[in-house]
Amino acid sequence: QVQLVESGGGLVQAGGSLRLSCSVSGSIFRINAMGWYRQAPGKQRELVARIDRSDSTNYADSVKGRFTISRDNAGRTVYLQMNSLKPDDTAVYYCKIWVVATLWSYESDHWGQGTQVTVSS
Repeated sequence: QVQLVESGGGLVQAGGSLRLSCSVSGSIFRINAMGWYRQAPGKQRELVARIDRSDSTNYADSVKGRFTISRDNAGRTVYLQMNSLKPDDTAVYYCKIWVVATLWSYESDHWGQGTQVTVSS
């Protein structure tokens, strides 16, 4: 069973930084990509950043130049370094992975439980 455990959320003042982590456990044949989404109250969940197996990345326009996504060498932990945080970044942040469970499986995705990030003005 695939499990994602997120950590690193919290309360920070505007202009501050936080680093989110998401560790993946369970039997997986291949992780194709890892990413972070966020959902603010009353808004739809949106993609923040994504990194694939070749370390290609893409970011939401609103976070470009401020956030950096990366992963560890084992490819089992994904990070989101968030700098120059703004009150508009306040949201629940979710980790998501796209995986192939076995050699004979199609791609599927899994979500973390979410971690709250609150940026005060």
